[in-house]
Amino acid sequence: GYRVSLQGNFFGCNHTYMTFPEYNPRKHIKLDPPLNIQSNATASKCQIWWSTWNVPWYLAEILQYELQYKEYSMSWEVALNKTLPSSLPQVEIEATELRRGIAYAARVRCKVSENENSYHSQWSEWSQTTVFQRPDVQKVSEKILNIKTMQYLFIPLSFGTLLYLFWTCKLSSRYCCFLTLGQKASPALTFPHQLLSFSHSIVCTMGILR
Repeated sequence: GYRVSLQGNFFGCNHTYMTFPEYNPRKHIKLDPPLNIQSNATASKCQIWWSTWNVPWYLAEILQYELQYKEYSMSWEVALNKTLPSSLPQVEIEATELRRGIAYAARVRCKVSENENSYHSQWSEWSQTTVFQRPDVQKVSEKILNIKTMQYLFIPLSFGTLLYLFWTCKLSSRYCCFLTLGQKASPALTFPHQLLSFSHSIVCTMGILR
């Protein structure tokens, strides 16, 4: 330990005051705030990460972090606080904790873990903020719903088309004996080919939607 004293000259007389008879630097630590805080929000979660500055390796492994986040337009006094269980400089926020379409701001601070007996520190100052927003996936959901609807309609529509095609071919076969060489095919015979092309276009359309 160390002995910390204060010396001063008051009215021409030197005085020495004992401030800390036994001062242990390990018990009076205040770290620099985390740096380079960044975020990445997806439809399912928001990832936030940062880095530390001027922290010895033996302290980096026993650090404790506290995350604070809020709606961007709100005051920090109503922000939510989370003490992180890990010493890793990262955290994830589930999308269910965030309102869709609302911008959020987050910041973090650090100190030596309270479970550590060899060192003691107070919280650092808060880091700079990072801003993120939960993506709006409503339009994507509607598109998926429309694709599924088309897939459900494709089965009965294809079955009906093939059934009508079979019936038309059977009907037109009764008149094939009356056709002679050089005669133009009747609409009854060309119509099945049109239906076949129509059915093929439906299959291609469903392939694109998938």
